[in-house]
Amino acid sequence: MSKLPLYELQKARLEAYATAGYNFDPEKAAEYTAATGWRLDDYEIELPAEAPGPAEPQGAWAAAQQVLRNYTFPPPDLITGIFLPDQPLDQRVMVLRGRFLLFTFWFGVRIGGVTDETRTLPDGSQEQIWGYNYRTLEGHFERGQIDFSIHKNLRTGRVWFHIHAFSQTGRIRNPLYWLGFRLFGRMLQKRFAHQSLKRLRQQVEEMLRKGWVTPSAQDAPPVQAVSSQAAAQEQLKDSR
Repeated sequence: MSKLPLYELQKARLEAYATAGYNFDPEKAAEYTAATGWRLDDYEIELPAEAPGPAEPQGAWAAAQQVLRNYTFPPPDLITGIFLPDQPLDQRVMVLRGRFLLFTFWFGVRIGGVTDETRTLPDGSQEQIWGYNYRTLEGHFERGQIDFSIHKNLRTGRVWFHIHAFSQTGRIRNPLYWLGFRLFGRMLQKRFAHQSLKRLRQQVEEMLRKGWVTPSAQDAPPVQAVSSQAAAQEQLKDSR
């Protein structure tokens, strides 16, 4: 098995996705509602609280920011994100390796925006927020955007992780993949969200216990090159 890092194994695909278009129109995000056939999801989990005031340099909020930046929180048996480690976050393109039953699939996403701000809430308190979204590219089985964000209430010290997404099944030409995704796609979406919440909290707690030992940016089992995956080749051919 190759010892090359995942981003080297997937270099050609990363380069191809760098110029790929979205499979939906981000400018119409306000129109993507349940009434127009889109799924809207929101998930949240509490993280260790901090003292009131701005986020602590080595507290839960900053630890969560690092985990989020490194993309180590998704369950690796379901989704693994592969990206160039020295690429600026706001320019990042990722190859997502997805697993479903006996198949391995390869999808592309691109960071659509980074949030780094302090907001004033209706009750007058302030909330410090950091996060980013990524958007699905051509060939993805889904269409839409998912936002990951870390929040801290500066008045109370409460810290939490939030996931927001809007999505819709994309174009799937292969009938076997279409049926599988229709039957299990929603279940896998929810599993991704719930396990991502738990894994991020676990990694944050571990960082706080160990004195800021950061998880590896490619903390996932090794994989083979895409050329060795017959199912992946078929999926890629169908998506073009």
